[in-house]
Amino acid sequence: MGWSHREEVQRVVIAEEVGGGAARVIFFASETGTSKTLASRLSAFLRSEGLDLDLVDPADYEPDDLLRETLVVFVASTLVDGEPPRNAGFLARWLEDGSADFRVGSAALAGCRFAVFGVGSRAYGLRRFNAFARGLSGWMRGLGAVEVVRSGEGDVDGGGVEVEFERWSQRLVGVLKGGVLDSGLGVVSEAEGFEGDEEEGTDSEEDVEVEESGVVDLEDIAGKGPSRRSSSSVLKSMVLNGEENGLKEMVTPVIHTSLEKQGYKIIGSHSGVKLCRWTKSQLRGRGGCYKHSFYGIESHRCMEATPSLACANKCVFCWRHHTNPVGKSWKWKMDDPLEIVNAAIDQHRKMIKQMKGVPGVNNERLSEGLAPRHCALSLVGEPIMYPEINTLIDELHRRRISSFLVTNAQFPEKIRALKPVTQLYVSVDAATKDSLKAIDRPLFGDFWERFVDSLKALYEKEQRTVYRLTLVKGWNAEDIDAYSSLLGVGNPDLVEIKGVTYCGSSATSKLTMENVPWHADVRAFSEALALKSNGEYEVACEHVHSCCVLLAKVTKYKVNGRWHTWIDYDKFHDLVASGKPFSSEDYMAPTPLWAVYGAEEGGFDPDQSRYKKERRHGAAALQT
Repeated sequence: MGWSHREEVQRVVIAEEVGGGAARVIFFASETGTSKTLASRLSAFLRSEGLDLDLVDPADYEPDDLLRETLVVFVASTLVDGEPPRNAGFLARWLEDGSADFRVGSAALAGCRFAVFGVGSRAYGLRRFNAFARGLSGWMRGLGAVEVVRSGEGDVDGGGVEVEFERWSQRLVGVLKGGVLDSGLGVVSEAEGFEGDEEEGTDSEEDVEVEESGVVDLEDIAGKGPSRRSSSSVLKSMVLNGEENGLKEMVTPVIHTSLEKQGYKIIGSHSGVKLCRWTKSQLRGRGGCYKHSFYGIESHRCMEATPSLACANKCVFCWRHHTNPVGKSWKWKMDDPLEIVNAAIDQHRKMIKQMKGVPGVNNERLSEGLAPRHCALSLVGEPIMYPEINTLIDELHRRRISSFLVTNAQFPEKIRALKPVTQLYVSVDAATKDSLKAIDRPLFGDFWERFVDSLKALYEKEQRTVYRLTLVKGWNAEDIDAYSSLLGVGNPDLVEIKGVTYCGSSATSKLTMENVPWHADVRAFSEALALKSNGEYEVACEHVHSCCVLLAKVTKYKVNGRWHTWIDYDKFHDLVASGKPFSSEDYMAPTPLWAVYGAEEGGFDPDQSRYKKERRHGAAALQT
């Protein structure tokens, strides 16, 4: 087939513009490093095809220089609200303002050719899906630039970013080398329709359907899997990954690999178990976790697990680095709860057995560790999302395994439907709507209403309830008054206040050691919050090593001047088995003096052996 005159002209022009000496750049608009990784891969791919483009961080770029560029490629992520990543904020404003300013003119970038690939997640709604990338396309065309290849859109749902990016990259190279514009670019596309003029809260039925669908979030781990995958391998992966009868398995191969590298044992298609470092510590007789000090659990007999690796938030301090899926509702293949419990205990026992022969681990503690008595349903994700959570809890209790369940306060209706657990936590990561949005990065548009309603649902529970506060300096550690006002909403029995744990630098976390409070900071915050409660709560316990403090309701847990924050686990299981109503006072036990706030032990069990690592930093570390 011969070339039309218009195509021949375009072919020549584009070929000339991508020739040597032209001003050509690849921008990465990236918040967590995903788009930067993809842009770097694209740069290397283009170079292998004889096309050299400069890889540029827009934060270091003068937008006026766009007037001299001949070829610009954008690889752009979109933030929660449809906004650009911070490193591209100024460039985005320049383009948006320029495209709307008649003084700039609609031909300002007439000599520029461009292409856009967007990285987004449908979990945040169709209206915000790749909104920034679509905006870039519209603004560039509004300034007269010519789009040489149809915009690519990577939807992290199902892990399709890698495949879509490869296809788009191949099309881009074909255009740049062959000089033929992608077909259909003269037709108004969905990208051209992005103006951001839809009003908040006016989602269409299609939007709602998409928003409520289960999704897998790979935004933060794109680039960690194979860089090249054929269509046949993708189809094979989909079959192996359980995409049958319209239901996918929650854990994709990429997520599976990533979580396993972090020490998780994946159970079935959506559950996981991991050996906590405090379990290892108490197996060695070196002390238990704060739950040992506050509630009397045997840390070496605690199994950390979850029946749902998916979550409805992408918290800034998530120490799993966002390598788990996200979703608003359950849309995946579902495993049997009994099989999950059996597999979790089996995997847990295998990990315990690996501790045999480790210094400090004796046969008695090893034998005890092989028979878990507690289950912390707080590993990763949102366990309450699992539709059969009540059946799973029943099975744990039938085996006389206590249940400590943590929920992220986005599913109030599921909290209300939850059967009694040994202790029910709600993560209270912030005390105001704006700070909660910034810290938790929730998927739900009505996240604040869900958060407040979750606290109200907690109020209705008769068993032990806990607010879990994670303090992050510079984010939420100054909101004493706002936190105080939330106490009356959920009326929790207990309030755990813990300093955020620094997990090292990563693309998914902007936190540094500057954001980690000292134990003295946590104590000061706790004392101030207790004071604000006007005597309703007092500081009861602390675990200095974990930088954690416990507030307890005085009328319930302080009996004749003695704290009773510990749990009588045998009594709890007897109460559950009776089938009769019961309350938190029915299974509380006295707190040992070494765990009480202000004790010289600082919450460290004197029956354990204190062990401190020798830390050698700086010059001392270089001495031999």
